[in-house]
Parts: sequence; C-alpha cells; structure tokens
Amino acid sequence: MYDNILLPYDGSDEAKKAAVHGIELAATVGATIHAFYVIDLPGVPRALSLRDDEERLRREYEEFGEEILDEICSIAAEHGVDCETDMRSGTVSDEIVDYAEERGMDAIVIGSAYRGKVGSLLGGTTDKVVRTATVPVISQRMKMEDT
Repeated sequence: MYDNILLPYDGSDEAKKAAVHGIELAATVGATIHAFYVIDLPGVPRALSLRDDEERLRREYEEFGEEILDEICSIAAEHGVDCETDMRSGTVSDEIVDYAEERGMDAIVIGSAYRGKVGSLLGGTTDKVVRTATVPVISQRMKMEDT
C-alpha cells in the first residue's frame, strides 16, 4: 500500500505532530519515510551588498534543516522505521508536490496549524499541497488546545 511516505518538516509543533503520525503509519505498514525540509528564502536581494547576507542566511537555514531532519530520523529509528532526508530551496508547497511526484512517494503526511474559524478560509501550505498533489495527502491539523 504505502512503501514511501513523504514527511515535510519545518520544526514547528504542527509539523512534528504530523511527522510522528507519519512515522507511526510507516511502522504499521513497513514503509520508509522521507523527511523533507524546504528552504524558503524571502525575496531575491537586488543589491550586491546584500549577497553576503543571503549566503549567510542560506547556510543558517541549511544547518537548521539538517538539525530538524536528524530529529525526525531519530524518532523514526525509535519506531524501527527507515528514514531518508532531503532538502531543497523554493516555494514550500511546490517543492513538496514536485518531490512527491519525482521520487514516487505513495503518500504525503503534513501538519496544519490551528488557524481558527476565519483562518480556514485562507489558503496555507497544507491547503495548496492538498489541492495540487497527485498522491494521497494526510493532513494532521492542530486543535485549539494544542496551540
């Protein structure tokens, strides 16, 4: 059924809740998880003087990404689940969907923050992934009391 499950992870509480759910699912069905972090740098600097700041910022994002992906793989190991990691730069929802298609993922397990009653009307990363992915998406939404 599921051999490869994509777990987009950004270190947030809602992402961790979904990642644990995805890991437990993988343990149940004998799947490998693919922990995935997307570096989403804000805008492209116009001035040459900002280039050094962009490169420093990118290094910091990469270091953070490596730390949080290691965290997910540690949780996976505790559950006896194989874990692969990857990191890309770009628009988060697009990179998640592209990765799932390119790498033949069987499902995506993604977290979604509690946004209240009005917030559910506005699109977020999870909503975009659900609308555009060609593989099943399991979204784990936070409850108000989880915030």
